[in-house]
Order: sequence, then structure tokens, then C-alpha cells
Amino acid sequence: MKRLSDWGADHPPWSTAQKCAVAAFLLSLTVLDDVLLERLPPLQNAFAVGSAVVASLCAVPLESVSRTLRASVAVVASWTTTLFLLASDDAAGAWGVGELVALLLLLVGTVWRGSDHAAAILGPPLAVACMAIPARDSDPHEWTLAITLITVIVAAFSLLLRTQSEQRVRDLDALRAAERRELARELHDVVAHHVTGIVVQTKAARFAAQAPGGDAPNTQDPQETAAMLERIEREATEALGAMRRLVAVMRRADPGRPATTAPVASLADTRKLVADVTGDGCPDISLYIEPGIEDRLPPDVTAGVHRIVREALTNVRKHAADARHVRITLTTVDSGLELKIVDDGRSAAALPERAKGGGFGIEGMRERAAAMGGSLRTGPLPGGGWQNVAVLPLRAQTPRRRP
Repeated sequence: MKRLSDWGADHPPWSTAQKCAVAAFLLSLTVLDDVLLERLPPLQNAFAVGSAVVASLCAVPLESVSRTLRASVAVVASWTTTLFLLASDDAAGAWGVGELVALLLLLVGTVWRGSDHAAAILGPPLAVACMAIPARDSDPHEWTLAITLITVIVAAFSLLLRTQSEQRVRDLDALRAAERRELARELHDVVAHHVTGIVVQTKAARFAAQAPGGDAPNTQDPQETAAMLERIEREATEALGAMRRLVAVMRRADPGRPATTAPVASLADTRKLVADVTGDGCPDISLYIEPGIEDRLPPDVTAGVHRIVREALTNVRKHAADARHVRITLTTVDSGLELKIVDDGRSAAALPERAKGGGFGIEGMRERAAAMGGSLRTGPLPGGGWQNVAVLPLRAQTPRRRP
């Protein structure tokens, strides 16, 4: 539910009416106090009524005057009146409810909504000003204890509201940071995968269009050219679709339109991915999946396997130009499920510098493995080539809470 202040901001006439009602209520309390309570000498009465009026006006939430300034004026007026009346000989009945309510409202607003500096500087003087009001009376009796208790409760409740508001802000910031990281991983894992394929295929087509010994055009088989262009078109279409899905996620959904989500990738999608990449001019790829393992894997694990395999194959395209074979194995081990991707490449692909990436692929694979409670090891092989070994748990992991 929207806060009353937010609702008032959307309806200016009602907001003005609310402010007038607050001012009228507080001023009416001040007038009632002046009429019902015991009369003071003229000078003391002027100080008491003036302080109540100033506090009441300062408690009205005016956008044109900052809360810090209003609270400061109210504190100065209240403390000046309290010290003056304490120094007077006759101060019986020198306080009322109107000023107290106004100061409590300012205390709530300053401690709850004010800045850290304002809450620390003005909060204590406001609280003490509330508790000091009954001391103006020559015989405060039980009022001092009662109002002190009320002030402590109001201050503690305001601090609780402030703590909850700050926690909500921290939670929202953490959620936004997690969403940004997820979008970054999605951009890198999905879009970069297809764009890398486009770059590799375009470069292969350009070399194929040249004669072996020079820059003269080469007479290439039209069917081979058409196949290359078809693969480039497919990669571009997939990249465009992925971008559109990401844009749809980042945009706010329409109120009456249900949210749509893409299905979770399965091992069948991993097999299709391997088959598609094998036909894109990449080295031969062998995929071995342990028999009977597919029915034992939960959906989040199969999705993680698909993402890690896709990123590993993208890295082969980028960084293993001379690779002839890629071996992918998915087997069970004592600690869970082991996914191993090994290639025999020794030199990087001759891609433009901007197409090589910034090393986010391995970090993304490591984050995905860690999110499922697993681990990832990567590194070169002694005889040449590169390996990625991910170990994922087969049992559902309890999500770890962020500190």
C-alpha cells in the first residue's frame, strides 16, 4: 500500500488539505491549553503560547521548508521557553499538550525520515525537549514520568522504523545488484555465444572468398557459401531473440500481462547445442553422457550443465583456433556430477581485439557452479590443450543467504 505522503503527492489538493488539517489540529490544542489550563502572568503566558504555536507550525510537513530547519526552530523555541519559565518564580501550568504533540511529530519525522546527520544532531534535543516540558510546572507530579515514557517509546519506535527502512533499501540494492549480475551473465553466456559464432563464420567466409595465394576472388562452391550464410543468419537470429528476451525482462511488465519465462534447458538442449556448434566450422566434438544419468538430474543441474558447456565451446572458438577435437563427458563421481570439457587447441583464434572478451567467461562458469553448490577447475593440460572440470551436487542445495 502506498504511503500517505506518496498518495498526497499524487493528489495536490488533498495534500494541501492534510497540511491544513494538521496545522488546525495542533493550533486548536494550543488554544484549548491556553483556555483550560491555569493562567500565567502575561510574559510567561506569551512565551508558553508562542512556543506552542511555533512548534505546531514547524510540525506541518511543508515541502518548501526542510524538516531539518523546522525541527531546529522548534527545538530552539521550546528550549528557550523551558529555560525562561524555569527561571521564573511563577510557572504553574506553563505547558500544554499541543506543543508536546508537535514536538513528538517532529521527533518521529526526524529520526525516521531524516538524514543520518539530522537524526543524530536533532533527535536527542527533540527528545529531551519533550521530556523537559513538564518540568516547566512548579509541581509536575507524575506527568514527568509519563511523558518521559511516551517520549522513549516514540523514539524507540522511530528508530525501529528507520532500521527497517534502511534494511529495505539494502535488500533492494542487493536485489538490483543480483539482477545486474544475472543480466550480465545472460548477455555473456547467450548473446556473446551467438555473436562469437557470427564473427568466426564471417571470418571463415572472407578467407574462403580469397584465392589461396593472394587477394583475388576465389570460385567457391555456391552451396558451401549458402551454408555459411545460413549459419550466420541462424546465429544472428538467435542473438536477436536473446536480446529481445533480455529487454523484455528489464522492462516492466504490463499490469494485465502474465510474466513469461523460457523453459529450463535439458540435456537434450545440450545435445542440440553440440550438434549445432559442430556444424559451424568448429572442431569435432564428442559428447558422452553416462547411461541412466539423465533421469537423476534435477532441472537446475541440467540448466547449469547447458550453460557451462555453451560457454566452454564459446571459449574454444575464441581461444583455440587450431583445436581439432573437443571431448565433453558427463559422469557421476563420489562428490556428485562431473562435467569435463577438454580441447587440444594450442593457439588463440585470430579475432579482432574487441571480439576476444575480457575474461568474464570462466568467471561466469565458476559463479554458476558455485550457485549450485559445486566448483569449477580450469587450466592448461601438460601436453597442450585446455580443460574445464565442473563438479556439481546431485542433491538439491539449500541457497546460501547473503551476509
